[in-house]
Amino acid sequence: MAVALTVILSEGGTLMDSSGMNTNGLEQSLQDGKLYRHVNALIVAHLRDNNFNQAASAVASATMTPLNVEAPPNKLLDLVAKGLAVEKDEMLRGVSSTTLFDSSISTGYGSIPAPRVVAVDFSAVHDVKGASKSFPKHETRHISDHKNVARCARFSPDGRFLATASADTSIKLFEISKVKQMMLPDARDGPVRPPINDLDFHPQNTILISGAKDRTIKMLLNGRFFDFSKTVARKAFKIIQDTHNVRSVSFHPSGEFLLAGTDHPIAHLYDVNTFQCYLSSNVQEISNGAINQVRYSSTGGMYVTASKDGAIRLWDGVTSQCVRSILSAHGTAEATSANFTKDQRYVLSSGKDSIVNLWDVGTGMLVKQYLGATHTQLRCQFDRLDAISFQLQAVFNETGEFILSIDESSNEVVIWDALTAEKVARWPSNHTGSPRWLEHSPAEAAFVTCGTDRSVLLQSTESIATGKQKQTRISEG
Repeated sequence: MAVALTVILSEGGTLMDSSGMNTNGLEQSLQDGKLYRHVNALIVAHLRDNNFNQAASAVASATMTPLNVEAPPNKLLDLVAKGLAVEKDEMLRGVSSTTLFDSSISTGYGSIPAPRVVAVDFSAVHDVKGASKSFPKHETRHISDHKNVARCARFSPDGRFLATASADTSIKLFEISKVKQMMLPDARDGPVRPPINDLDFHPQNTILISGAKDRTIKMLLNGRFFDFSKTVARKAFKIIQDTHNVRSVSFHPSGEFLLAGTDHPIAHLYDVNTFQCYLSSNVQEISNGAINQVRYSSTGGMYVTASKDGAIRLWDGVTSQCVRSILSAHGTAEATSANFTKDQRYVLSSGKDSIVNLWDVGTGMLVKQYLGATHTQLRCQFDRLDAISFQLQAVFNETGEFILSIDESSNEVVIWDALTAEKVARWPSNHTGSPRWLEHSPAEAAFVTCGTDRSVLLQSTESIATGKQKQTRISEG
């Protein structure tokens, strides 16, 4: 926290230097002065309210700001979070950042427009029947086979790349446009040791991270270390040795930090530049709280954890303090996944009780339930390294208007209208045996499933001439 405050104060000092004020007229000067005073007040109030009294006094004295100035709680943090979100959007639209690690960043990555954001207002309609939207038919493509169980998959923030990971120690990287053209060359296997539990892409740079059962977090970096355009895989750029089995990983939207959900009940926060680990203090004791999944909100102002003790917990993205615990969110069953809506007002969770729940972030109240995706809670042993426990995943589509999950008993993909909670489609997964992972593209109507049959399937709406699903083999591991 002290480091972040130092940056803010330094930039604030530059803004508040009268020699740098805009001289285009008295009106502009007055507007600038009002803005500077407002920034000064927010900084002083933030320092004071967080018990940085000495720093607050120093800034107040230097800027002639009253020490008892009033400001809404956490107002400065809210504004910074919103600014980071805007910065991320600008970067996705082509204003790239070159401050992390290396300046040799792929020219194409992050240069397409940001995905369209549609915030579904769940508070507007509560019990609507018969008004559900139609979910478009998708085509199925068999992308690849791993040599063991395909465990997880993630799309890059711009939807251009897909990474999959397996119990066979490999990570495979695909370019979606080439998959659709059915011209994909052999996927590249990254040197990551078994078994891999989760993946995430850096929000701006061509960096891929993985979390594994061997207690490591590995980074693959563009340029000198790992180039998406090269066919030869390079060694991991950085290996972070954690103290626990790393079950889930998530980049902060700024790209400066990453979270690791582990067998420890508190998420481990890492600084991406120093690789130093931080743990939240003064957290209430959590029993059997191993984290199955951790995900940041779109601005990074919050993050959510889904735990083995059945709880969904909301955490402050800056202080890492738990701000809300939804205990027994899935009864006595494990909570297996949790994701924010794009407007951060709701959290979608799934659990081993075979129920998908939508929660109000502000109140912690249950808003909707989505039924019909059965979880048999079977555990299958494939080899001595990897005992697979099926974990029900529930995800939004790219617009947030639909929710997808897996019905393990029928081996189908189930789709609900997010607003009405009605099932609108059930499609065969085309896996031999039920998939263990489901991930939707953030940019288009496409999703991927990973199966215990070692295959990875992509389903999309493109090139559907007859309205029927078809399966095309692209490559094999």
